[in-house]
Amino acid sequence: MDQQQFLVVFPGQGSQKPGMSKDLAAQFPEAALVWEEVDDALGVKLSELAFDGSADDLTLTHNAQPALLAHSVAVWRILATQIPTTAFIAAAGHSLGEFSAYVAAGTLSLTEGVRLVRRRGELMLKAGTERPGAMAAVIGRTEPTIETICALASTRGAVVPANYNSPEQVVISGEIDAVDDAIARAKEAGAKRAMRLNVSGAFHSPLMRPAADAFALALGRCHLMNPAMPVYSNVSAEAVRDAASAATLLVEQLTSPVRWVRLMETMCRDYPGVPVVEMGTGNVLCGLTKRIVPDVDSIPVGVTADIEKFIARFSSSFQV
Repeated sequence: MDQQQFLVVFPGQGSQKPGMSKDLAAQFPEAALVWEEVDDALGVKLSELAFDGSADDLTLTHNAQPALLAHSVAVWRILATQIPTTAFIAAAGHSLGEFSAYVAAGTLSLTEGVRLVRRRGELMLKAGTERPGAMAAVIGRTEPTIETICALASTRGAVVPANYNSPEQVVISGEIDAVDDAIARAKEAGAKRAMRLNVSGAFHSPLMRPAADAFALALGRCHLMNPAMPVYSNVSAEAVRDAASAATLLVEQLTSPVRWVRLMETMCRDYPGVPVVEMGTGNVLCGLTKRIVPDVDSIPVGVTADIEKFIARFSSSFQV
């Protein structure tokens, strides 16, 4: 009998929630150790903020990013006690989640990874403060296309597609007046909804160039290893198999759109019929998977009940 295989995906910013990981740390020693390592690496009690802090504090970019990475890695390490990590044959992560994927793949250590995304969050917040911008979600197909709408609205400033989340959900990002103009144009072009998002900057747009330049310096101080499994890039939507390419694309990611639709289509085409496992705090990526590749089984594994169900379903197929 062939060994069961999985694809694994990790969510990005926006999936954080107060109390995240508290149940995992109480139930599983592996999760508690992850949070201890994260607290030591950052020199702050991020675990207390994640477990018992306010939504406002947790949502701050420089807190949300390392907290989400820590939660995802905690789930990864819990499952590794029952499911061999070699069963996970390819990975991807949405924006910040791509760093979680690289930690799981061994490209980054947890300590370097969590420090790196903390710095990434600080730089993104700084860039958003120094050059204020906005983001908006556009739901539903438009005619003309969202790319054309952004080009037309660019007479008011920079605005670009930032996240291709599903065939009917695109996030745009850029200067405030240009984003507002694009929202109005999208509604006129047939969008079901178009609304501003509560974010601290114009992420995945040219406005993040200062953050990308500074982040490249931080990343250059890290020791990256070749990934143990292919990690599909948000920028190229293709598999990355070496550390040098990973570093280049992680910097480009800050100013480039997240091509999640193309990424998932490519990964699921490369590994047909393999289930997708979401290791995060919710099931946002499972929902997107159903819209992008509806024939692929998607399984959320983020809280204690999910993990226990997953282990009960699959652990008998393996010997660890």
